[in-house]
Amino acid sequence: MVTQAQSSRASPGLAALLRERWDGIRSGDIGSWPVIIGLAAIVVFFTQKNGNFLTAVNFDNLIVQMAGTATIAIGVVFVLLLGEIDLSIGYVSGVAGVVVAELQLPGSGHQLPGLIAIVLAIVTGVVIGAFQGSFVALIGVPSFVVTLAGLIAFQGVIIKALPQGVIVIQDNLINDVANYYFSNIAGWIIAILLTGAYAAARLSSILGRLRAGIAVRLWWLELGRVAVVGGITFAVVAIANRDRGVPFAGLLVAVLFIAMAYIAKRTTFGRHVYAVGGNAEAARRAGINVARIRILVFIISSVMAAVGGIIFAARLSSVDLNAGGGTILLDAIAAAVIGGTSLYGGRGSVKGALLGAALIATIANGIDLIGYSAATRFIVTGLILLAAVTLDTVSRRRLTASGR
Repeated sequence: MVTQAQSSRASPGLAALLRERWDGIRSGDIGSWPVIIGLAAIVVFFTQKNGNFLTAVNFDNLIVQMAGTATIAIGVVFVLLLGEIDLSIGYVSGVAGVVVAELQLPGSGHQLPGLIAIVLAIVTGVVIGAFQGSFVALIGVPSFVVTLAGLIAFQGVIIKALPQGVIVIQDNLINDVANYYFSNIAGWIIAILLTGAYAAARLSSILGRLRAGIAVRLWWLELGRVAVVGGITFAVVAIANRDRGVPFAGLLVAVLFIAMAYIAKRTTFGRHVYAVGGNAEAARRAGINVARIRILVFIISSVMAAVGGIIFAARLSSVDLNAGGGTILLDAIAAAVIGGTSLYGGRGSVKGALLGAALIATIANGIDLIGYSAATRFIVTGLILLAAVTLDTVSRRRLTASGR
């Protein structure tokens, strides 16, 4: 006879899994598929328009171009999960870029090694996030107002800190954040390590479910996920190795993505973020320190913005009065929303933000390569953002109607 424990550990059939996924889609839980399909369609379109789009040279350029935006978007996901907003992330990234550039400046009286300058720039992000988050969490000032004030104030800080208008970054370590490329052998080692780490994480998840007596998916489906992720990783390395190699900026984004995805999905803090975003009052009654969660989330947002600012500064090997400006803020928020993070809070993923950033960067890169005007890029990105928010709104209504 099959015991109850053995029955609970039994893996559900493929038909049941497909039926469950189909029911989820019908209820409005569509996941990241629209972004993946849209990204594939855009790649096909630009490849047909210009044969240089899928070359190794452009592929490496695309990775570096999207690194800063992707990093900031990953951080802003946590804020959006709470149903809050952070409008200061663009100029927080600019402030971090100015800090790292100023601290390495020879002859300034405080020339520091590049690594220390980077650490202090990130610490600046921590302080800014804690400061803004405290106003939101402890005083109750709307995050829109707090971060809008930060946007204005930090723009002034950048102007005040750059009376000369520009600082050239001369420290090689800082510049290597966006301009260093691994050798071919190092690239393959990175692919092996990343694939191995993902496989170990999936195995750990399966073993955890088995120990808890929870049914797991068909083993070959998990093996398939590892194969897909590994295949993509090795394909990226293979393409990059045909040019300059894997960019350090790409590896940095991958590591930050893995870390933030783990925090969001596998830690108590991450579960609390989703709970507060879903219903703050219910979370408070359940014993969750809502104020603490909000402050920590704004710290994460500012720290990721600071890292993104360092990437932007390193890519140009300089900072100027435009640091943190342009479309950085809009691109980061758009990337998170296009990737499926709900503006209403409680729903979204780090993976979606990475896909959204890839989509925006691909559009910008392809349009520039073809020679279309900047107006076309803004119009296309805006329409995609509107479509994503509309899809989120409709999806949320269907999920509510279905009781999910």
